[in-house]
Amino acid sequence: MSDENQNQGTNPAEALRILSEKIQQESKIIQILREEVSKVIVGQKYMMDRLLIALLADGHVLLEGVPGLAKTLAIKTLSDAIDVDFSRIQFTPDLLPADVTGTLIYNQKSEEFTVKKGPIFSNFILADEINRAPAKVQSALLEAMQERQITIGDETYILPKPFLVLATQNPIEQEGTYPLPEAQVDRFMLKVFLGYPNKEEERQIIRANVSKEGLPTAKHVVTSEDILRSRDLVRQVYLDEKIEQYIVDLVYATRRPDTYGLGFLSPMISVGCSPRASINMALAGKAHAFLQGRAFVIPEDIREVASDVMRHRLGLTYEAEAENISASDIVEKILNKVEVP
Repeated sequence: MSDENQNQGTNPAEALRILSEKIQQESKIIQILREEVSKVIVGQKYMMDRLLIALLADGHVLLEGVPGLAKTLAIKTLSDAIDVDFSRIQFTPDLLPADVTGTLIYNQKSEEFTVKKGPIFSNFILADEINRAPAKVQSALLEAMQERQITIGDETYILPKPFLVLATQNPIEQEGTYPLPEAQVDRFMLKVFLGYPNKEEERQIIRANVSKEGLPTAKHVVTSEDILRSRDLVRQVYLDEKIEQYIVDLVYATRRPDTYGLGFLSPMISVGCSPRASINMALAGKAHAFLQGRAFVIPEDIREVASDVMRHRLGLTYEAEAENISASDIVEKILNKVEVP
């Protein structure tokens, strides 16, 4: 419960009821947003849910999927529906950090340097095929993602709110790609794998794209203030100590699998999840509860987001790769073994 309610001596049950009413009211706004986005995006409910969780929890998303799964369209449509600025950055081997953040330009008339801000100065950033650029460019995003600010020359500039980075990776073309630095991967709240649409969804996609009207565009139905207000409520969602312990157990099981009867996983894991996994799982769990219209987190909220939060933070050994065991497989085994409160 919030400190404010405790300081005022408010009955916890009453405070939870008041918060629940607020969340029910605000979640209607998110439902309106969902409906508007669904007019453009066919299917991909899983991806849109994860984008909303990241948006409400002030995190970033790393998307991995083959081309043509509406990754670009999804973030563009979301920005249209919320009425915020959107930038798309195509990552290529010759991209420079200044192409992302901006640079100082000398003005001969005034004999002064002026700042030309880069595309990072938007609310929603699509970092397309992020693994196609070298590490120095990828690291240019680090300050923006973690600190929500950019330094150009001697000046530091605060980025607009809300700020969301959606980075995409192509899983099938590895030629000419660079692995993301671990420090940067850790900054992504969620890593989401996208699958193909089903047959009915694919038929709807064909119809929408070949009709004479063309694809519809989303209207502005939500403001950035609505999103920031919802974020404040997400932070207030109640997280019980038992749920906190469950999060810690899940994360700790990646570091010391033997203490949870998962000793057979020890040869598979080279690096366990960082403390950011615990923080992001708690925040994502709160956001998931909010999307369900609840003022408190239940174990199912954590189980729903655990794989997306943990899979990219796990380091796998050569033995795991040789046996074709993925990070998702390991997380699933941990979820099946660790006791649920």
